[in-house]
Amino acid sequence: MTEIYRIPSNPEALPCVAVVMSYLADISGDRIVTGQHTQTMAMEELVKIREVTGREPALLGFELLSYSPNINEQDTDEVCMTEVRENRGTLKRAFEWAEKKGLITFTWHWFSPIGGRSKAFYADNTDFDAEKAVIPGTPEYNALISDMDHIAKLLKQFAEQKIPILWRPFHEMDGNWFWWGAKGADTAKKLWRIMYERYTQTHHLNNLIWVWNAAKAEFYPGDDVVDIISRDMYPPAHEHTARKQEFLEMEKIPGQRKIVLIGEIGVLPDVDELHREQVGWASFMTWSKDFCLTENFNGYDYLKKVYESPYAVTKEDLPGLY
Repeated sequence: MTEIYRIPSNPEALPCVAVVMSYLADISGDRIVTGQHTQTMAMEELVKIREVTGREPALLGFELLSYSPNINEQDTDEVCMTEVRENRGTLKRAFEWAEKKGLITFTWHWFSPIGGRSKAFYADNTDFDAEKAVIPGTPEYNALISDMDHIAKLLKQFAEQKIPILWRPFHEMDGNWFWWGAKGADTAKKLWRIMYERYTQTHHLNNLIWVWNAAKAEFYPGDDVVDIISRDMYPPAHEHTARKQEFLEMEKIPGQRKIVLIGEIGVLPDVDELHREQVGWASFMTWSKDFCLTENFNGYDYLKKVYESPYAVTKEDLPGLY
């Protein structure tokens, strides 16, 4: 079997980036890092997992949607604004998790840089044209760069503290539901490269571990700008497997053999089966709200079983990586 590539794409990456990547590569096919997405100050999901299992996930996901500079509060709805209000201030929780030396990943539901209504990260809610945004000098490009720079300032705080971040921008780029994927593969890849260059060369965010999130090879931007590959999956409720077929599909992505993650999932994977079959997902992140706070998708007995498995890496098992 080909060795998993673990050298950071950014030559200036901080040592902690290589340490985290090496750890994830080493456990692939044997154990899996447990993860949970959160999006509120209360982090109800973390509270629920502690209550049910007596343990904590090793990886916490944090949401940047409310940090988008262009949220149209004049043309929106209460569902959108509730989500925005609940998400405000949550970077404080990310810093607190970092103090505990837990792993961190960021998701950015990016409200379109120009125009849009309600949840303007959805392509249906904005006429922002990503195809124009990749052309330097256009109003769309200038707005895109302005938004990127705004978020870069927030990420810089983590870089200064040498906190590694599994950075998963433009997630699900191979779908047409978000504005960054609505114009197809060529545009999505250009968006990725614009951000990569700006964040590494202009802002020197050398703490970022670049996690590409899609399942279609034509959207892959290239080994030189990607550290880890991942995909999102929402199988039927209570369908717990190792997701072996989906993993084998990810191994067909051209280029170096990268570390592979489950970026988001609605149901918990079967960790014991993953170990038996040597399926190499290095981590998973269960999505927030009902996927964790109810038994509609995952029974609490099963949640406890996963977190007690010797093949699941919880916060208590995680070695000091930074």
